[in-house]
Amino acid sequence: MMRERFISTTTALLDEDPRLAVVLADISASGFDAAAAAHPDRVVNVGIREQLLIGATGGLALAGMRPIAHTFASFLVERPFEQVKLDLGHQGVGAVLVSALGSYDWPAGGRTHMSPADVALLDTLPGWTVHVPGHADEAERLLRDAAGGEGLVYVRLSLQSNAVARPITPGRFLTVREGRRGPVVVAVGPVLDEVLAALDGVDATVLYASTVRPFDSAALRAALADRAAADVVVVEPYLAGTSTPFVAEALADRPHRILGLGVAREELRHYGTMADHIAAHGLDAHSLRARITTWAGLR
Repeated sequence: MMRERFISTTTALLDEDPRLAVVLADISASGFDAAAAAHPDRVVNVGIREQLLIGATGGLALAGMRPIAHTFASFLVERPFEQVKLDLGHQGVGAVLVSALGSYDWPAGGRTHMSPADVALLDTLPGWTVHVPGHADEAERLLRDAAGGEGLVYVRLSLQSNAVARPITPGRFLTVREGRRGPVVVAVGPVLDEVLAALDGVDATVLYASTVRPFDSAALRAALADRAAADVVVVEPYLAGTSTPFVAEALADRPHRILGLGVAREELRHYGTMADHIAAHGLDAHSLRARITTWAGLR
C-alpha cells in the first residue's frame, strides 16, 4: 500500500540524503523505528501535537533541512492550517507534507479522520505543488521527486489504488485514452480505474493527473485542440469542483463546459466501507458512467 511504500522509501532516503528529516505526530511512528535508531537527530516524533508538527517542520526548513512531515490528512492540513500558512508559506521555506487517509479511506474513524477539503484548502495558499498518486509505485516516484526538490509539496496518499502504476512524469498529465468527439475527462490519482471502467466503449479522452498543482493546462488544451466543443469532466477523490477554477482559467479564451465530480459537500453520516463511501459519492464506475454520459449527451 502507499503508506507502507512511503515509510520504506523515506527510510531509504534518510540514508541517502543528510539534508532530509522526518517529523511525525505518532501516526506511522513505529514504521520509522529503524530509521530513528539510525538517524536519531533526523527522525522526530512530537506526539499528538499537529500544530507543533508543522511548527517543527518549519523550524527545520529554516535551519536548511528538507523536512518531510507526515500524519493523516485531516491532522496534517486542516487542524494545523494556520501553521501551514504561517510557519511554511509565510516564512518562504520548503517542505514536504505526506498525508494518509484522505476523504473516505477509514469510515470507521468518523468525520475527524476524513479530509475531503485538504486540496481545496491548500489552493488558498500560493506556491504549493500537489501530488495525488494512484499507486504505490507512483507514490515512490513522486516522493523521491519532492524530497530531492525545493519548495512546498503535498503528497496525498490513499488506501484507494489503481491496479497498475502508470508511466507518470511529475507535473504532467498522461494521456491514457484518446477519443475523437466526446469530452475530455481528467481522472485524478486513484479514481483512474473507476473512470476507465465507466467510459468503456464511450468516445472520450482520458487524461491521468497524478500531479494536480500546478495544473497541466497545456495537456488539457492539447487534448481539446481539434474539438469544436470544449467539454471537460474532472473526477477527483476529494471535494467535488476543487479543480474546476483551474480548468476555467486554462480555457478562458474559448467557450467551454465543466463538470466537477468528487466528494459531495454534504457530510455522509454513515460508517460502512471505503467502497460504500465511493458509491455514495457517485464515484464508482456505474455512477460515473451515468453522470458523465448524461451530462455530455452521449446516452
